Amino acid sequence: MQNDSKNENKISNVMQEEENLLNANKKGTGVPREKTQKEQETEKVKKENEDLKDKKINEYGQTVLENNNKEHKIHLLSIIGEIEGHECLPQHNKTTKYEHVLPQLAAIEDSNDIDGLLILINTVGGDVEAGLAIAEMIASLSKPTVSLVLGGSHSIGVPLAVSANYSYIVPSATMIIHPVRMNGTVIGVTQTFEYFEKIQDRIINFVVTHSSITYADFKNLMLDTNQLAKDVGSILVGEETVKKGIIKEVGGIKEALAKINEMIDNNTMNGNNNVNKSTNDNNVANVNEKNNNSQGQ
Repeated sequence: MQNDSKNENKISNVMQEEENLLNANKKGTGVPREKTQKEQETEKVKKENEDLKDKKINEYGQTVLENNNKEHKIHLLSIIGEIEGHECLPQHNKTTKYEHVLPQLAAIEDSNDIDGLLILINTVGGDVEAGLAIAEMIASLSKPTVSLVLGGSHSIGVPLAVSANYSYIVPSATMIIHPVRMNGTVIGVTQTFEYFEKIQDRIINFVVTHSSITYADFKNLMLDTNQLAKDVGSILVGEETVKKGIIKEVGGIKEALAKINEMIDNNTMNGNNNVNKSTNDNNVANVNEKNNNSQGQ
């Protein structure tokens, strides 16, 4: 009898559980349904994209900023450590490799998804030609660009900082401006000095073209003998770079992001105005052509 009573209780409990589950499903609070194949594929793609994003940050210091109220897609590019030239630097050095950056800049220019470029700079300088190549690529982009100097932007980092449409520097960051130096064998003849002069002219002309400082003022900073104990040149801190006309404004990431979003909005507005103007011009041309044809008849 006891066994029959136990069995009846078990059956009653099972039936009660089934009823509870049925009621919960009706209310939408039951056990979650199994995900469809499409939902599983969507989640898989989303995870792969997140993994790829993390990989780009870890390996190249690059990512896309897209979770903003403006719905703009801003490519973030980091220029850190030493700018590597045609020879590989030791493994323990933190470097920015031009063979990574140049193709990425070309892809940004070609992409319809990327609206602007934000460059974070903390570099000791490095190879002159590699640095100038990156700076020229940034300067030639048609999309809005903003640079932010953090820590320091020394030597060839100066052209990189001014290559953007608008530049910021944090109050504690520094910029060291010094003459060109060369590794390896140097021949003590007039031609060597003239070659150095040409390299320096390329750097100075680029900086002067993309900032407010004059050629003479920048060269004086480069050849100053009173500031650096063991070197020739100048060191400028935060606000000083703005006063000299090299950097546009003192600010941080908040100001830089606000500026790039503002520039993207203006760029979009101007693009729409140009499209409307082109459309109106075409309409006027068509009307004139029709009038000319009717008069001819």
